[in-house]
Amino acid sequence: MSNPKIPAKQGATVGQSAPASGARNGTVVANGKEVVARVPCSVEEFLVEYGLLPRSVVVEHNGEAVAPSEFTERRLQAGDRLEIVKIVAGG
Repeated sequence: MSNPKIPAKQGATVGQSAPASGARNGTVVANGKEVVARVPCSVEEFLVEYGLLPRSVVVEHNGEAVAPSEFTERRLQAGDRLEIVKIVAGG
């Protein structure tokens, strides 16, 4: 497993196609870096925005492991912390 690089995108927003009611730009700390996100958003929306396939990563949200089946339901808020580890197969 490896930590994917989460680039800080200037003006990037998550969930632009269907923003949640009351969504606004905020920051989320992902793998120790502050990144811009349109919050609230789901873990899945965040991962897709940053080019990560939801089924290829393990996610911890505010210190709690998140099952892949919860990615669409788990909501991120400004100031939340994520640890994202990319699953790498090989031998």
